[in-house]
Amino acid sequence: MKVGLIDVDGHRWPNLCLMKLSAYHRARGDTVEWHDGRKYYDLVYMSRVFTDTYSKDYTKTVHADKIIRGGTGYGLDNKLPDVVEHACPDYRLYPQFTGTAYGFLSRGCPRGCGFCIVGAKEGRKSVAVADLSEFWRGEKEIKLLDANLLACPDWERLLAQLAESGATVDFTQGLDIRLATPEKVAALNRVKTKMLHFAWDNPEDNLAPYFKRFAELTSVKDNRKRRVYVLTNYGSTKEQDLYRIYTLRALGFDPYVMIYEKPTAPQETRMLQRWVNNKRIFWSVRDFEAYDPKYGGNGNCGQETAV
Repeated sequence: MKVGLIDVDGHRWPNLCLMKLSAYHRARGDTVEWHDGRKYYDLVYMSRVFTDTYSKDYTKTVHADKIIRGGTGYGLDNKLPDVVEHACPDYRLYPQFTGTAYGFLSRGCPRGCGFCIVGAKEGRKSVAVADLSEFWRGEKEIKLLDANLLACPDWERLLAQLAESGATVDFTQGLDIRLATPEKVAALNRVKTKMLHFAWDNPEDNLAPYFKRFAELTSVKDNRKRRVYVLTNYGSTKEQDLYRIYTLRALGFDPYVMIYEKPTAPQETRMLQRWVNNKRIFWSVRDFEAYDPKYGGNGNCGQETAV
């Protein structure tokens, strides 16, 4: 069988589903390649992670006996068969990311946030779905895609696997700071960490005490490795956005502004994102009111939130 693959979102980030499909078909003796519009295929897979807000659908002609479209960009009901889901990804598809392993140790999240599809797609409970050996073959770096690993009952065993690998781990999707107990932080301290990601999405949640406790317990002291997603344009005010940003910076974390449905966001929120996410400017221009996007800010220092 001749199989063609289309990464609808582009090749800026490896598509895990396509890598697993490639591994599955190659193991069956099928020929697998990136789709070439000049060729005819027995089967073409089109995988799309993002919706129209962030990614446009593939509109070019596809010549194939059968076309299968999958991924959250096409809906939440499509899933890989178990035999494919548990295949070790074919990392050869993305040679530009050689040396890095991608995968999930757990799926699901109990939070049920309105802006997030994880609960509807994966369930409102975090459960272990794989051991590290399923997608890691000695790569120097691991990018973990779990939505809420610390909510998983098997967190201790899974974190131990990451620690024992000796690989540098990037927790890409955000650890739940509310669940970062002293025992879990101690387990995280045994993992060789490239980046810890957290999130402070709801301004009504008082997460400052949790971040303060984590800062005291963690062995990761470099604030550049302690990044926190700050959701904006989702019912929060400018004052609530700034409070979270200033508080996180004062506690030694690196805030990173995410804009919900960016096309609808006011200009001031877009400016806030540019200020915070340009780290050279953010750490030198301490006050958003002093930030001038035309000149990169005048360097005046403002007052930080007392914590």
